[in-house]
Amino acid sequence: MHIPDGFISPSVALATTLTSASFLTVSLSRTGKQIGLKQAPIMALTTAFIFAAQMINFPVAGGTSGHLLGATLAVLILGNPWAATVAISTVLIIQSLLFADGGITALGANILNMGIVGVWVSWMLTKTLQRLLGGSKKRLPLVAGISAFFSTVIASIFCSLELIISGTVSPHLILPTMTGIHILIGVGEGLITGGVLTYLITIRPDLLPGDEPKLQRWLIPIISTLLIAGILSLFASSFPDGLEKVAENLGFIHLAENVRIALNTPFSDYQISGMNEQVGTSLSGLFGTSICFGLSFLISKFIIPKSA
Repeated sequence: MHIPDGFISPSVALATTLTSASFLTVSLSRTGKQIGLKQAPIMALTTAFIFAAQMINFPVAGGTSGHLLGATLAVLILGNPWAATVAISTVLIIQSLLFADGGITALGANILNMGIVGVWVSWMLTKTLQRLLGGSKKRLPLVAGISAFFSTVIASIFCSLELIISGTVSPHLILPTMTGIHILIGVGEGLITGGVLTYLITIRPDLLPGDEPKLQRWLIPIISTLLIAGILSLFASSFPDGLEKVAENLGFIHLAENVRIALNTPFSDYQISGMNEQVGTSLSGLFGTSICFGLSFLISKFIIPKSA
């Protein structure tokens, strides 16, 4: 669902950038007031894990692939939507600036769709479902799966609206196509999110809100995240993702090919120039995961009051 450069108009890009920047500023302030120093490493690990997991595209019907959005996962692990918005936004910024994954001019739109809409839909749904189904941790994977599904679909609708307002494609074409594909991707998102929550409840409940984090037991989560980024990413589906497939089918993929603004980094498209493709992907994954962890940890330390 990463919008590349060229898909949205300058006015939509400006409006979404201003909206996302304003919301992210508030999110940083609120996060600093709501999490403590002991949660800073958990926020960093969550950010790194989402970056790693987003590298793994899973196939869906019709030669299309999808990947984890991670909004619901971030909300449930971090315990509040402000911190989740910061975590997802950090991932999107690193992806855009270092890996040319998502356009720089469309960064505001991507943060709005995935880091704000995706997160806040997840937050509202999880709270509503927990009230309806009860607050038992045993039901949390089900709550997470349902919330993840709907947050993915609704985020894709917002993406469609931005393309419609930009004049890129007609509403009667983009809305049913994007929604249909992301219903399938949302099923994968729900299953992955529910599976991760099942693991955490069973093995590492201390990483969820309400428990004291046992930082001395970080070795396995860190190694697992690095294995996902460095090894499992090599088995990602090569099919185009949901938005890319829709753009191909509806005939506006050329807009991204004609307009591409990218910083000159050695890790563009998760490859390293002159290096074997698989090795480049693996090293890019490890580098990106480490950068996300480090940047998120530094942000947490900066925004959390020293008296916390």
